[in-house]
Amino acid sequence: MRRGLSLIGFLALAMGLLWIGQGTGVIAWPASSFMIQQTQWAWYGAALAGLGLILIWRGKR
Repeated sequence: MRRGLSLIGFLALAMGLLWIGQGTGVIAWPASSFMIQQTQWAWYGAALAGLGLILIWRGKR
């Protein structure tokens, strides 16, 4: 169970960081993405990354 939480947490963290990068315009990949330069996606990414950190923390306990 702990490994599963940690794995899901790492995936959520990585996806959240990608969304933050796309939402702020730092990562422009893929070039046709509707998320680029859309600030709301940076906020969604921050929330997802935070959830990922919580899952990683819970998996380590």
